[in-house]
This record gives sequence, C-alpha cells and structure tokens, in this order.
Amino acid sequence: MIVMSQSMLDSVQPSEPDRETAVAALPRVRHYLNTHDHSTVRLTVDDFEREELVVPRSAVRLFERILAYMAAGAGTSIVPTNEELTTQEAANLLNVSRPHLIGLLEAGKIDYRMVGTHRRVSVESLLQYMRRDDHDRRSAADELTRLSQDMGV
Repeated sequence: MIVMSQSMLDSVQPSEPDRETAVAALPRVRHYLNTHDHSTVRLTVDDFEREELVVPRSAVRLFERILAYMAAGAGTSIVPTNEELTTQEAANLLNVSRPHLIGLLEAGKIDYRMVGTHRRVSVESLLQYMRRDDHDRRSAADELTRLSQDMGV
C-alpha cells in the first residue's frame, strides 16, 4: 500500500523552458503512440552514457497527458486512484472549500468512509463525482443552447 503524502498532491508547475520543451516533445510522443501499438515502449536516455528503459505503453500515454498539460502551462499532479484522501485534500483537488465538500459528502454526492471521527474520500469516488458533475454541466449548457435556438436568440 502506498501512503499518500502531501507532496503527492502538490502540482508541478512548469517553468517557461519546461513548457517549451513539452511543446516540442508532445507531437513526437503522440506520433509514436499513433504509429506503434507495442505493449511496451523502449526509451533511450542519452546523457553521459546511453541507457535503455522499457516502460509500459500506458505509462507513455500518461506521460503524453502530462506533456499536454505542461505545454499549456498548467501544473499537474499524479494521485493513485485507490488512495484515500482527507477532506481537505479532496476539497483542494476539487478546488472547493472543505465545508462545501462536507456538504457534498453528507448529501451523498461523493462516497466516503469514516475512520474513527474522520472522513476519508477515495480518489476514485472523487473522480466519479467529477465526471458526473462535468456531464451534468454539459447537459445543462446543451439545454440552454437548445432553448436559445428555439427562441431564436
């Protein structure tokens, strides 16, 4: 079991040189993934001596997403989906206040469990809530668009 530390939740903010490097690397990584379908990927590290690393294709897909965020200048974090978060950590990931998160938990919108007197939220239940919330927002926006078109606005 991996113990979640606060540093796992801290995002990495790309510097301008990091962003530029990500912008240059992203098309090459995407091209590779689109033209090769191997289950593993061989990477060559070439600094003082060439060293070959073999990594799962899924890790390179995740790397592609990280590069995309960095290229856009956005900070990124990696959090294992089976981890449990404190309410403050979960609120931080949702970018809401802790009291608002507690309200979502008590309303049954996000699953949680009690550990003594403390609530713990699984990352997976948080992601499920985020997907549902995103879907609901899109549906509401689509409905508003449809109503506007019906009214000729």
